[in-house]
Amino acid sequence: MSDTLDSPTQAPPQTLAETPREPTQDGPKVRLYLVDGSGFIFRAFHALPPLTRKTDGLPVGAVSGFCNMLWKLLVDMKAQADAPTHLAVVFDHSEKTFRNKLYDQYKAHRPPPPEDLVPQFPLVREATKAFGVPCLELPGYEADDLIAAYACKVRDMGGEVVIVSSDKDLMQLVGDRVSMLDTMKNVRIGPDQVIEKFGVLPDKVVDVQALCGDSVDNVPGAPGIGIKTASALINEYGDLDTLLSRASEIKQEKRRQTLIDFADQIRLSRELVKLDCDTPLPSPIDDLSVKDPESTELAEFLERMEFRTIARRVEAHLKGEHGIETPKPEARPLAAPKHAAIDVNAYACVRDIETLDRWIARAHEVGIVAFDTETDALSASSANLCGVSLAVQPGEACYIPVGHEHEHEATGGLDFEAKSAVEQIPCEEVIARLKPLLEDPAVLKVAQNGKYDLAVLKRYGIEVGPIEDTMLISFVLEGGLRKSHGMDELSKQWLEHEPISFKTVAGTGKAQKSFKHVELSQATCYAAEDADVTLRLYEHLRPRLAHEHLLTVYETLERPMPRVLVDMELAGVKVDPDRLRQLSNDFSVRMGELEIEAHRLAGRPFNLGSPKQIGEVLFKEMGLASGKTTATGAMSTDASMLEDLAAQGHELPRVLLDWRQLSKLKGTYTDNLVAAIDPKTGRVHTSYSLAAATTGRLASSDPNLQNIPVRTEEGRKIRRAFIAEPGHVLISADYSQIELRLLAHIGDIPQLKKAFADGLDIHAMTASEMFGVPIEGMPAETRRRAKAINFGIVYGISAFGLSNQLGISREEAGAYIKTYFERFPGIRTYMDRMIQQVRSQAFVTTIFGRKVHVPAARGKSQAERSFADRAAINAPIQGAAADIIRRAMIRMPDALREAGLTARMLLQVHDELVFEAPEAEADKVIAVAKRIMEKAAEPAIALSVPLEVEARAATNWDDAH
Repeated sequence: MSDTLDSPTQAPPQTLAETPREPTQDGPKVRLYLVDGSGFIFRAFHALPPLTRKTDGLPVGAVSGFCNMLWKLLVDMKAQADAPTHLAVVFDHSEKTFRNKLYDQYKAHRPPPPEDLVPQFPLVREATKAFGVPCLELPGYEADDLIAAYACKVRDMGGEVVIVSSDKDLMQLVGDRVSMLDTMKNVRIGPDQVIEKFGVLPDKVVDVQALCGDSVDNVPGAPGIGIKTASALINEYGDLDTLLSRASEIKQEKRRQTLIDFADQIRLSRELVKLDCDTPLPSPIDDLSVKDPESTELAEFLERMEFRTIARRVEAHLKGEHGIETPKPEARPLAAPKHAAIDVNAYACVRDIETLDRWIARAHEVGIVAFDTETDALSASSANLCGVSLAVQPGEACYIPVGHEHEHEATGGLDFEAKSAVEQIPCEEVIARLKPLLEDPAVLKVAQNGKYDLAVLKRYGIEVGPIEDTMLISFVLEGGLRKSHGMDELSKQWLEHEPISFKTVAGTGKAQKSFKHVELSQATCYAAEDADVTLRLYEHLRPRLAHEHLLTVYETLERPMPRVLVDMELAGVKVDPDRLRQLSNDFSVRMGELEIEAHRLAGRPFNLGSPKQIGEVLFKEMGLASGKTTATGAMSTDASMLEDLAAQGHELPRVLLDWRQLSKLKGTYTDNLVAAIDPKTGRVHTSYSLAAATTGRLASSDPNLQNIPVRTEEGRKIRRAFIAEPGHVLISADYSQIELRLLAHIGDIPQLKKAFADGLDIHAMTASEMFGVPIEGMPAETRRRAKAINFGIVYGISAFGLSNQLGISREEAGAYIKTYFERFPGIRTYMDRMIQQVRSQAFVTTIFGRKVHVPAARGKSQAERSFADRAAINAPIQGAAADIIRRAMIRMPDALREAGLTARMLLQVHDELVFEAPEAEADKVIAVAKRIMEKAAEPAIALSVPLEVEARAATNWDDAH
């Protein structure tokens, strides 16, 4: 690995597209590539997140993946010494084939294809033709038989065949002039690989498969015989017919009897797995000759599918190969940057000051630098820096190691050989030189999940800024469309590049080593690639924010948040370990008492932590009814089921619920919080996730401090263990009923708006409206019922759910909901409007412009669509609440500083902020917090309902709340 700056800027090697090779002169006249189309489709469908066409919501994820895989093959194969002269993609035509006549149970147990995949099958065939590749299929025959027929025909005429597939069923065709290619692993499959898989040569694979059967295709085979046994038998007896004729000679009694008893079934299985080389050819071989796609047709297809990324790559390739522009459809927004392929071996490892200074100068010159930190631990509050990577242009990246060291080679605990130090610049010198660059306001910094990097570098004295974050850009653009916005997933989606995994360089399991022990050449490839990929993602994704009208959301709600959260995470919160240990002991004692009581009620001992044993006691021995089963078919013993049984008056389920609650509190909090105390700071440091919930809500982890119960006595006891430093207090500032207030504003509900404006008790007002009773002297139970409906309606509660919550009949609950909508018709109107929106466009937006995608709205099943309806009702409300508290958090540090206060913001728990302040500042901090939080929506939104914040100070969190 070069240590000079010249390395990343040297001329890139020629691309595959620039150096196509023709078959050698002495090669075969026909070299046919046969692509297993079904294999490509299913790999694409399962490997990629769901994707829908924006214009009409049509699922196109599998089509997109198929196009990318096919295009990569078309480009790559030209660069091979054995480039094809002929090419085709082969598909299954229908489920019923001649094999179903042989055996009516053939493939009988295969589930139907996913509903989202079915409409994509014809589109994949259309894509194949658009790329200029013949598309082969034949009624009554499987794709494998077509592949076999073409392979045998070309082989027999002296040609060569490459089957592009990893399907084990096709391995029986491998042999002289026939091989397979697994493009996902970039592995050629020849006779040696077949032997490794089946233990026999390719011409005996059918015999082994006949014995083993195939559970996926419902091929029966010989019961109890697997590949290892089957291959041993075939190798010993030579072939299947000989084996069956001499089965009586086999010494093992069970094996011998199986072969004798199931001989006919085994022979049938052979007919089912054997591919038919005599299958009629739907197209002559001459018609399969390789040719370039018709550029206009391909461009139009890709544009119609909205596959703009691959469209740009195809255009660049054809332009580079032929020196001509491809015709462009008229409406073509956003030209994504075109970059060379990622070459991890082109990165530089910087180990001297002169080279580092040149990289820093280069970053100043271009005005932008992507960066990433590598550390020896996951916690940003305690990890040590191993190195920093920089990228100043796509492909122009480096790694600067600062904390690497050799692993000790020890025997019996003693070092026998002292190793030389790793050659690297001292950490303090690197920090001193990087600090001016990373703090320079004229140089834009780009990171992926930059919160972690900001926290690490802040501990080393660097306040990085200004900064852009590709993870947050992706989250704003596609929140709800993908499960993860991590770099690896984004790289595979947008750059079609799979980054090096940490496991590759550091190992796995017990053998995994710290990054500081990774050899520098590997560390450079891994770390510099992160910066390179981040910069490429930024150039790809950032322009979309303005184009899709989401720039304001990103700039006001996402981009400023990492800096705020870094300060909170590094500050941590103090807990009382002695109080937690005492609580843990108290919980253990109480759990023991509950266990004794549960055993008494059950009439015998059983494991309260075992769902299986609980099910046996409740449903088999006690005869209680359960209407709910798990995915495995067992009777459910989840919390909702136990709550139902407890509501019916059964004692044991209530005892089990109490035991579970204490077990969770003990394991998750009283034990875990003590272990989480940082020995250096004496405080607990949680980590907040920004791109977690699609509505914008933050998530807390390691440890999770957002789910401590606030309504139970045990939960409040845990909160009392969160304490302030001596001379300080904790201040809790909590929005009052913010989601109901936002419902009143967004839904334009006159009664709710007036009640909030007048400062009325909203639940009492609702009860008065619904039940016709005066607010003064209202029974607590009446108000409780109205409160349950108020909050339940926002989450799409059903009559069944409300009946369980209130302990009333389903009919009575249904009547309550009906009355509610009659008294507040605006809420029903709002709900209907949101449902209509999500069904027409598959997303809803908050009042601040955040787009919440709800792909389930395009679901085929009623359950999916019902989920989407509930999400559409709730997301604008919960999302607006999350946006408001973000706006408050972003403004809070400056507001406290401007007021001359030293208070620190420590925690965010949904609608609550927790501060730590000197006792003398408490009143002023409360005043600032209330002012900032209650006006957080302004000036972007003038709410028609006032926001109200309750705040108080105390020495522990519970008393402050």
